[in-house]
Amino acid sequence: MMEYSDKVKEIIGEFKGFRNERNIEGMKRYGINVDTAFGISAPVLTDISKRYRYNHTLALELWNTGYHDARLLASMIDNPKEVTKKQLKNWVKDFDSWDVCDCCCNRLFRKVSFIEEYIPIWCNDNHEFVKRAGFSMIAQLAVHKKSAPDSEFEKYFHLIIKGSADERNFVKKAVNWALRQIGKRNFRLNAEAINVSGKLIELNSKSARWIARDAIRELTNEKTISRLS
Repeated sequence: MMEYSDKVKEIIGEFKGFRNERNIEGMKRYGINVDTAFGISAPVLTDISKRYRYNHTLALELWNTGYHDARLLASMIDNPKEVTKKQLKNWVKDFDSWDVCDCCCNRLFRKVSFIEEYIPIWCNDNHEFVKRAGFSMIAQLAVHKKSAPDSEFEKYFHLIIKGSADERNFVKKAVNWALRQIGKRNFRLNAEAINVSGKLIELNSKSARWIARDAIRELTNEKTISRLS
């Protein structure tokens, strides 16, 4: 059995006190792997994370416990400037649930200076949650890199087209997410994303057609057009 530091033991003990069976049942309904989950709510985890911001060593220790909630917390408190390439590779291999994947991408990975070199690698990986991480990263960067030129996102369209044929639920939803977020950056990328969606509809893939139709629905609705205006 792994020997935990006193701080990790303290946090895990706190997690046990917050265990919520109702939340765990709700997580199951949303397709979250709850094998090692305590069912701690996001607001509670956020409050806990404020005590340990930018604590890289503790983040690594929490991740290595294997507990679902500990890995969510690890992604919230790690220091992106201390994240290594070895850590990225190890953490994505450990992904076993979409929420841990997306939390890592949003709270930590998008802030890592060299993250973009991993996007095509992950998008072409065969493992479901590694592949999801690649497309989740595209979506996150499309939202947060406000001043990036269009070319930074146009280069991902070929990955989206290729990934659209993957019928696995958590992959196709991430591909769709990436396409929609690119298309919501400005009118030019909106038009390009709609054009890509048209190409997906022509593919002999149920997944690609779902991705395309759902993306077109959002990219052409009144709310999106109004926001772009």
